[in-house]
Amino acid sequence: MLGQFLEVSITTRDIRASVEFYESLGFTQCVTADVWPHSYGVVTDGRIHIGLHQYQFPSPALTFVLPGIAKHVAGFVALGIELAFAKTDEDSFNEIGFRDPAGQMLTLLEARTFSAGERAEQQISRCGWFAEYSIPSADFERGKQFWERLGFIALDEAEAGYVYQPLTSDGLSIALHRPRTQDRPMLVFRDSNTRSHLAQLRTQGVAVSGDLPRGLDSAANGLIESPEGTLLLLLEEP
Repeated sequence: MLGQFLEVSITTRDIRASVEFYESLGFTQCVTADVWPHSYGVVTDGRIHIGLHQYQFPSPALTFVLPGIAKHVAGFVALGIELAFAKTDEDSFNEIGFRDPAGQMLTLLEARTFSAGERAEQQISRCGWFAEYSIPSADFERGKQFWERLGFIALDEAEAGYVYQPLTSDGLSIALHRPRTQDRPMLVFRDSNTRSHLAQLRTQGVAVSGDLPRGLDSAANGLIESPEGTLLLLLEEP
């Protein structure tokens, strides 16, 4: 129902600082379209695209492309979804937005806002292999039911130093984690070479926090915060 996943949309006060930060992690820039009136840039590691907007909005948002949005509104309302906003008139770039039970914003656009570029999925960044976007949720069952109605497939609860509920789809994998684990969303990366990635990032001067979810070893895992406040969790996996 959501269409094609586009980006994790993030607000930033200093787009240049944000772009340079992600480039230092091994991300590359994409070519953006002239859609938004504000400054806008997109960076990618080949698996996830991060849209950086120098504009205030509920952030971070998971953004999808669904052509002909106006005709789909009734379908979302029929599912009991309350729209947070809807711009569907003929004179504007159409978009709608709504939240999941935990408050995560989802935005649907009528068309793409950047070109994906030629970076290969196998060309991983210094963060490792992007695995999922993780959302703090106090009620896994309610969240699971919501995302399943939108076409995601729930897997069994898993544990990687903390308990989480994985949900997967063709374009994006997400997870639900307990707020006591981390009260903010996280971009989660998993890799067998995480220790060497962390060592390289520290050498570059990137601040790596050892304040990790309970059960994670700070020698093998790390938490990074971007200039605009995005959390990136780097996990070591066999």
